[in-house]
Amino acid sequence: MTFKPSRHSSTSLFLHTGSSLTRFTAAVLLLTASLAGCKHSDPNKAADEAPPTPTVTEAGGSSSVHVDKPEQFPLAETVSRQITSQLNVTGSVNPDVSRELPVLSLANGRVTALHVGLGDFVRKGQLVMDVQSPDVTNAFDAYLKAVNDEHLTNVTLTRDKLLYDKGAIPQSQLEGAQNGEDDAKADLTAAGQQLHILGVDKDHPSETVHIYAPTSGVVVQQNVTAAGAAGITYAGNTGSLLIADLSHIWVIVDVYENDLAQVHLGQHADIHVNAIPGKTFSGTISDIGAVLDPSLRTAKVRIQVQNPGGQLRLGMFATATLDAQHPRTMAAVPATAVLQLHDRSFVFVPTGQSGQFRRVTITTGRTLDGGLIEVLTGLAPGQQVVSNALDLQNTADQ
Repeated sequence: MTFKPSRHSSTSLFLHTGSSLTRFTAAVLLLTASLAGCKHSDPNKAADEAPPTPTVTEAGGSSSVHVDKPEQFPLAETVSRQITSQLNVTGSVNPDVSRELPVLSLANGRVTALHVGLGDFVRKGQLVMDVQSPDVTNAFDAYLKAVNDEHLTNVTLTRDKLLYDKGAIPQSQLEGAQNGEDDAKADLTAAGQQLHILGVDKDHPSETVHIYAPTSGVVVQQNVTAAGAAGITYAGNTGSLLIADLSHIWVIVDVYENDLAQVHLGQHADIHVNAIPGKTFSGTISDIGAVLDPSLRTAKVRIQVQNPGGQLRLGMFATATLDAQHPRTMAAVPATAVLQLHDRSFVFVPTGQSGQFRRVTITTGRTLDGGLIEVLTGLAPGQQVVSNALDLQNTADQ
């Protein structure tokens, strides 16, 4: 039997043959492209086009550095140090209020002479001012009357004793005379004491009262001038002058609420002032404020400081450095191993591969003895770092 292809079967054969040709053509093109790629991938030419060493490859927050001669960059080991953490706070120099004394005139009146002024140094017992007071006149008048009354009662008592001895008067009359004499003596003593309090000599009375310094120190407040009024009134006058002993002063600093846990009574503090560079004063915390400033969230901390030479002056700006109670073990590296770049600190750590180093971000602290820098975060004791980070960075930048 003879097979005769139909139109439908011829079309199917053509489509099948076309599909095979398409796949064949694609295979030929792929093979041609592969041969072309092999033709242009010359190893020697690729080596010539490679970037020169060393290279720096950024990888997230760190960088990888490759050098051909790693022996040119010696390593240093991160060491551990017992470090006492410090807290730096600021404040000002203030007088020790327990060593402040007001100059008081118990006699009210007018200041006729002022012998010292604000800022002057005075010694205990030094004459500071004169006050003309009507209180002196009244007190001396009361004293003279008390003298006369005591003299009269004394004469009466002497007479009554003679009469009683002769039986002319009863014992009750003698006892009354004795009681009057006792009262007169008490009044005389009180009047004399009043003159003494006012600063008047009863044997040499004067309308002017001399006022003397109650202690040695510096006049830090002056509330009166010559020809002004002086004395104690019910309005609460705090004194004509205020004298402060500045051999001991207070440095009052502000400590933020978050740092109060590092502060305790009796803690040592080093005090520095801008006016005396390089000078350190020693102090001790004597009080921690119980009330915080509601706006700044700080507490007032009082530091007692000895100031025998008077170098610290009231109102000076001061910085206090407080040491923590217990030291901590921290990592430290040579200062040359730290690279400062873009306001950040880095060190180079070997990766384990030959000539390969990784740049690590660290947080540095204080500068320590022996050319070391405290490392707060980023490294642990015992790790190795490149001892001269700047040389390695310069080599990588070439």
